[in-house]
Amino acid sequence: MKPNIIISESPRPIWQIPIAALFFSMATIIILFALYNIEFNEKGLVTLIHRIEPNIYLVSIGIAFTLTKSIHIDIKNSKFRPTYNIGPIKFGSWQTIKNYQYVSVFHQPTIGGNYIFEVNLWYDNNKHFELYEEDNYKEAFLIGFDLSEQLNIDLLDATEPNNFKWVDKDDWKTKMAKGTIE
Repeated sequence: MKPNIIISESPRPIWQIPIAALFFSMATIIILFALYNIEFNEKGLVTLIHRIEPNIYLVSIGIAFTLTKSIHIDIKNSKFRPTYNIGPIKFGSWQTIKNYQYVSVFHQPTIGGNYIFEVNLWYDNNKHFELYEEDNYKEAFLIGFDLSEQLNIDLLDATEPNNFKWVDKDDWKTKMAKGTIE
């Protein structure tokens, strides 16, 4: 059993880094320009606020090009920490979960008619912890399977509406060994 697991979204494509850097740089230039000839009176404060307003949009766009989500799992201490990463900066806090019940994989329809597969950890009868989203069924299922194995709990296949079924994990291990996973 691994003592710690990290479930992470795929890294952002390399072409998004310069775009994010451009938006963050423009925001920095606007702040420096706004602070350059600041007047310390009411009119100067209003002018400063109006000059800084575009930064909200620029920084938001920069964040959208760099934001990734990770889940850190400390199995030994039964703690989970969802983190949102903006470049090297991480935000998130540890949460303790004691009563694991099962891991589920289900699908959500998207606006375009495709599906996103979600992996959730269910605990304390009806609470769940959203772990992972993936547009690939096999990838989502493998993550759910691995986590259910690490925590020694059941795995629920809820990808077909109104036809939920518990996964025979021994059968899945055999399929994985043979390389015949759909």
